[in-house]
Order: sequence, then structure tokens, then C-alpha cells
Amino acid sequence: MTLLCVGLSHKQAPIAVRERIAVPAEQVEGRLRQLKSLPGVREAMLVSTCNRIEIFAVADSRDAGEDVLETLGPVAAPHAVRRFEEEALRHLFRVTASLDSMVVGEAQILGQVKEAAAIAQQAGALGPELTKVLARATTAAKRVRTETEIARGAVSVSSIAVQLAHKLLGSLDGRTVLLLGAGEMAQIAARELRSQGAHELLVANRSPQQAEELAREVGGVPVSLAELPSLLERADVAICSTGAMEAVVTRELMARALKARRYRPIFLVDLTLPRNVEPSANELENVYVYDLDDLERVAVQNSDLRASQVAKAEEIVEQELKAFLLASRERTAVPVLARLRAHAESVARAEVEKTLASLQGLDEKQQKTVRAMASAIVNKLLHTPTSRLRTEAGRGPLGEATAALFGLEAEPEQPGEQASSEQAQAETAAEGAVLPLLRKR
Repeated sequence: MTLLCVGLSHKQAPIAVRERIAVPAEQVEGRLRQLKSLPGVREAMLVSTCNRIEIFAVADSRDAGEDVLETLGPVAAPHAVRRFEEEALRHLFRVTASLDSMVVGEAQILGQVKEAAAIAQQAGALGPELTKVLARATTAAKRVRTETEIARGAVSVSSIAVQLAHKLLGSLDGRTVLLLGAGEMAQIAARELRSQGAHELLVANRSPQQAEELAREVGGVPVSLAELPSLLERADVAICSTGAMEAVVTRELMARALKARRYRPIFLVDLTLPRNVEPSANELENVYVYDLDDLERVAVQNSDLRASQVAKAEEIVEQELKAFLLASRERTAVPVLARLRAHAESVARAEVEKTLASLQGLDEKQQKTVRAMASAIVNKLLHTPTSRLRTEAGRGPLGEATAALFGLEAEPEQPGEQASSEQAQAETAAEGAVLPLLRKR
């Protein structure tokens, strides 16, 4: 089987492309079932955030990658990256550890990967192979956060938005800030805004209850989205993070608000995908729109603050990746190795018993010596083949050649194989216990 990753992120495609292939939260399960129905696809998980749309899958062969890519639509093809086996594993480990994020060290991505895993499980698309991979990727991410200072002083996309607002306005003292949305990104932004001294914080959301809760937490004022035209007349900065699939702030709406503002400048910071602010609004006089791609440029300028810790974090990821690969090789090598050893020991036992039957007068100690000699010969002969097969994971040319040369593929399951199978089932069950953790955010 092959682990593959197909998709793109802020590193490969601009926001205009990413928003066209974005998958709304309510459609993720359906998309996963579609992926699972593709020929050769055994397992699948979809990570869809503001900055990436990537599919991780376990398939019978690499050929499935093309079918998976087609599910993203034709607009994705020129930008998408296909990764397989170790490269796909490394990418998932780096994504989970926030080494591939727009803001290196931000904490949100680990929760987003866990949520993607939980949704995949609900859709019946998460199986034992992806579960093993996710468990080790989570371990790597936690080590990165505890053993390095990569997260020290790290900021989220929301925090960068607030920093940008502060930079544009010089100071937030006496300024009115409008928050459109009350989700996680809005919550982070609200706390940052209050700590930066924003004078008036207006919170609007489709759910009035959520708006009231957030406003109460940060000392803001809950307002209604129905009042958006007048709210845009009051605000100096609007930070947009709603779950809407279309523009909430249109060019026309902003043009009308400008007249009432007497063309006083307004800064619109859009944290969403698809975008909440119509891009053409940026063409209006004294209207300044900043989207996720603009924030990425700000994030790059701040990246040097944690650059010294990135190398250490990358080393941890490589350690965990190598440990996972070694364990996987040993697990998958067991069937061929078990059959080879069982075959060799069976031949040796038969020859020993034939020899002992032809010899007369050997006492028990002498017979034991003959048996020990036969066992030692088997061990010495199998030492190098065993090492080579473990290195190759029991698959590929060596594994296939071994099975063919010794006729192992036709032999019945040996006791050693049964034990190995039971052990593998136990490992899968143990790793399945990780799933509740994957659901926690």
C-alpha cells in the first residue's frame, strides 16, 4: 500500500485559487466518502483550512493520486503537489508540527489536523494506517512544542492581523474596531485588540448568542449583522472571519459607507477562505483591503524571531519520522521473515530426526548437541537475509524473491505468523485508542 498526499497550500497557490477549491465544513464528510469510493483508495483524510487544502490517503498504488487530484477540480492541477510514501509522511509531520504554516509555531494547525481526523473517522474513511501515522505525527508536534521555543512569541494569523492594524493606524487608542465573526480566529483577534488598547470593540455574528459571549469576555459591544452598513460607517478597522461562502462586505456596500464616512480611511482585514471582502473593494478611495496572502508577507517579516528554533524542530520531526519508518518496516517484514524461518526450522528438524534415527547408541545429551548444531546453522544462515529483509520492510524485490525462491507464498500460515498477526491486531487496537485524543482540541 502507498501513503499519498495531494493538494496545495499558501506556498503553491494564491488565495484566488485556494478559495475556488475550498471545501465548506458541511461538505467534508461527503467529499471523504467520494474519495473512499475511488478505485484503490483504502483510507482518506482531508485537511481544509484557510491556507491549505490537502488530502492524505492510503491507496493500493501511486496511480490513485491522479484520481484524488481530479476531485479537487481542474483549477487545482497547475498548482497541486503530489507526495508519496516518506515524502508524504514527512509533510504530514511538518504540517502537524506547524513547520509548514504561514506563521511557524502557531498552535491552531494541530487542532485542525485532529479535527480532520475526527471527521474522517465519522465518515468511515480513517483506517489503521492513517491512525498510526497521525498518532506519531501528534507525538512529533507535541515534542516540538515542549522541547523547543518555536512557539515562544509565536503569533497566529489573527495576531498578525492585529499587528497590521496597529501598524497602519499607529495606535489603537480611541479607535473603533469591528469584528465580523465570533469563531476561534475572531476570539484570538479580540483578545489581542483589547490588549493593544482598542477603544471600542464591536462584535457581530450570525449567532447573536456567540457575539454576546465574546463581547462579554473582552469588554466589547455585541451588535447585529443586519446593522452592517452603519457599522462600516463607524469602524476604523474591520476584521472579517465569518463562515460565509460569499462576500459579506461588497464593493457596493463599502462605496455607500464611504460617503457617510466622508471618505475617512478604513482598513479591512480578511482572515477567511473564501474571502469575506470583495477584492474590488480595494479599488475604492481610502479603502484598504488585506487578505491572507498579504498577511503571509507580514508573517515572513516576523519569521526571523523563531528561526533559531526551526532547525531543532526539524530535527525532532526527522527523529520521529525515522522511528516510525523503522517500526513500520519491522511490522511489514514479519510475515516473510516468519515464513522463511519456519520453513528453515522445519527442514532442519526433519533432517535432524532422520539423522538421529540412522545413528544408534547416542545418549540424550549427544542428541541435544546435534539438535543445537542444526539450530545454530539455521541462525547463521538466516542472519544476513533477515537483516536485509528488515531493511527492505519485507517488500519489494528482496521480499518477493525470497517468497518465490523458497515457495513461501504457497505455504500455510505458521504458528509464528499467527502470533505476528495477533500482535499486529493488538498494536492496531492500541493505536485506535489515540482516536479520542485526536478529537480533542
